[in-house]
Amino acid sequence: MNLGAWLATFRDLHERAKAGKLSQKEAVEYRMAREELARAMLAAHRLSLKPGETPRAALRVARALQVDLDWTVGGTRAMTIDLSAGGIAVLLDKAPPQGEELKYTLRLGGGVTVAGLARVVNVRLQPNNVRVALAFQDVSEADREKLEVEVFDTVLGQLKG
Repeated sequence: MNLGAWLATFRDLHERAKAGKLSQKEAVEYRMAREELARAMLAAHRLSLKPGETPRAALRVARALQVDLDWTVGGTRAMTIDLSAGGIAVLLDKAPPQGEELKYTLRLGGGVTVAGLARVVNVRLQPNNVRVALAFQDVSEADREKLEVEVFDTVLGQLKG
């Protein structure tokens, strides 16, 4: 099967999965296809997996989504720079301390929200702001699925052209 046909099949599975219309066999095929596409995207970007990490968890996409963050010195509303099933990166005026846990409420497409705790795992100073990477903590399977769907919606949107 050529790449175009494979993507068309994957797109169909993805849309039917979002609508909850996959058989049990198709759901297994869909999960395997997500792994395969994630692995291909990581290879294309020359990224490697950390020990124990799955391609779906490692796949990060550029995506602007609204997120509310609350931590010990206050809170803010920001836009994400990128998104993965395991976390987000945002630009902030000031950085929370490295390792701090923040409460987050992330607004995904279609009015879906995911909320919980995230830990500051990287802070990078930039000329007028700070890039902060946050790793989600104790994400439920249902929320991880919502995040992965958002990631693959973004990938498919980028592959349309």
